[in-house]
Amino acid sequence: MHDDGYKDKAADGHPASHASTDARISDFIRFGVIGLFAYWSFTVVAPFISIIAWAAILAVALFPVFELLRKLVGGRGIVAATLIVVACLVVIIAPLAAIVFSFADATQAFLTGLKEGTIAVPAAPQRIKEWAPFGERIYEAWNYAATNFAAMLKQFQEPIRDMAGVILEKTAAFGSSVLSFIASVLLCGFFLVAKRRLTKAVNVVAMRVGGKRGADFVDLAGMTVRNVSRGVIGIALLQTLLCGLEFVLFDVPARGALTFIVFILCIIQIGPGLVLLPLVVWAWFTWSFSDALLFTLLSVPIAVLDNFLKPILISRGLSTPMPVILLGVIGGAFAHGLVGLFLGPVVLGVFYDLLAAWANPAPPSDDRPAAVSA
Repeated sequence: MHDDGYKDKAADGHPASHASTDARISDFIRFGVIGLFAYWSFTVVAPFISIIAWAAILAVALFPVFELLRKLVGGRGIVAATLIVVACLVVIIAPLAAIVFSFADATQAFLTGLKEGTIAVPAAPQRIKEWAPFGERIYEAWNYAATNFAAMLKQFQEPIRDMAGVILEKTAAFGSSVLSFIASVLLCGFFLVAKRRLTKAVNVVAMRVGGKRGADFVDLAGMTVRNVSRGVIGIALLQTLLCGLEFVLFDVPARGALTFIVFILCIIQIGPGLVLLPLVVWAWFTWSFSDALLFTLLSVPIAVLDNFLKPILISRGLSTPMPVILLGVIGGAFAHGLVGLFLGPVVLGVFYDLLAAWANPAPPSDDRPAAVSA
């Protein structure tokens, strides 16, 4: 009878219940310790996340170039990575830093002129009157607009000054983030050398997390990074550098600010036409015939350059909508400064494509074996 009672008590599960509770407490403590260390690790790495992310994006975008250079230098990856880093520092970062600092100087000069009341639209050239049949009307409209522009500046002096001050503050932040950009380029060289091992590690993690679908997401993310970085950022940088060189060659006023505006317009897929077209019109009004003609002949190919390069540089087309890229540019700039201008559209583009692929999974191909129902 006593033995039966003991068996009944054991059958009630009290010892097993205690063991289960202890196991749950142990799991809770274990996950708590892991979460605590993960949080501490994140706080340590957080200041460098944008630098690491942009370095990884550069490595993915430049890897085909790295492979080509590595073959040319006899398989020496370190030499190829060094050449790419030096090229990025000379071709990209140096002109970009010059544009940012020139834009800051132009904004400062504008604030000074606004304070001293020296900002004015120049009067129309006398030779415009000779343009038949509307030369006289254009001359009068030009001078009328110049007079009213000066009056408008005086009327809205305070709001314009406040807005220009905010722009100058953000530009100064861009200047300080040039060092972060340089650090990203240097880290990109390390990622290029170790890319195969890093790619293998990322694929292992993706397979552990999402199985075959996780590996597909990694491939999709890589393709999106290449498309956005080459087809959006790469072409934008090329058009911006060409515009900047043209502005320097023809001594265009406020060329730093205009070049920076061209860069933003190119990243958000509008193109440099909104800046080049008014400059072409202004050139024909104010410059000699030969200078205006040469400026126009150089501006037209630069304005349409993206239409020829995008089909070459973008594989399978760019599926990221322009509002996503625009949001990435603005949000990235406010969050991470100069690096964010490049990082924002790429990160949002990758997230958009991954979200679209998750929401609309592709049907299985015919060569895959059909799933067997239980």
